[in-house]
Amino acid sequence: MPDRPGALGAVASAVGMVGCDIKSIEIVETQDGHGIDDFMLDIPTGVLPDTVVSACQEVSDVHVLWISRHHDSGTLQSDLETLEQMTRDPQHAAEVLVDSAPSVFHCQWAVLVDRAATPMTISYATAMAPDLDGEVLASVGDLATAGSAEVPSGWVPAWSESTLAWACIGNERAIMVGRTGGPDWLPSEIARLRHLSALAA
Repeated sequence: MPDRPGALGAVASAVGMVGCDIKSIEIVETQDGHGIDDFMLDIPTGVLPDTVVSACQEVSDVHVLWISRHHDSGTLQSDLETLEQMTRDPQHAAEVLVDSAPSVFHCQWAVLVDRAATPMTISYATAMAPDLDGEVLASVGDLATAGSAEVPSGWVPAWSESTLAWACIGNERAIMVGRTGGPDWLPSEIARLRHLSALAA
């Protein structure tokens, strides 16, 4: 949406007009006079997602980039809340970050990769994560640096097209997070993942 006074209110009003309740709004990125905001909505029974998209796009200069069902019944967690949990249990900070990542980064799954192993292995994972072996992990990208990638349908058997992001946790581990079908990972999201990963080392 345009980064100008009243734009957020106009979108909120449009969403309300079709009967949706806004649970939360997160500013994801702001640049070049536009902002990308993430809305968590409670859409009532009988209201189609397309109706919500149409209502938003009737607002001047507003475009819907992505809409999907959130896996966690609307429960979101902030970077700060995750950091506080990591601080309370520093011995398992990396595992705490993996558990928190789906809510913090609005994705479906996260895994902790043991980069020191040959081949690389998964040492910890959320329940919805795919079964990733060393060959798949090596094909994704350079896990020694932060990055992202799009992988096609079938990249793991029975899995559809996904967008992945990762960051190092110390010299031997990395966190990888995934979204089934998208949206793409923004540079600001990868920077946040890299920052939290550094604190989990």
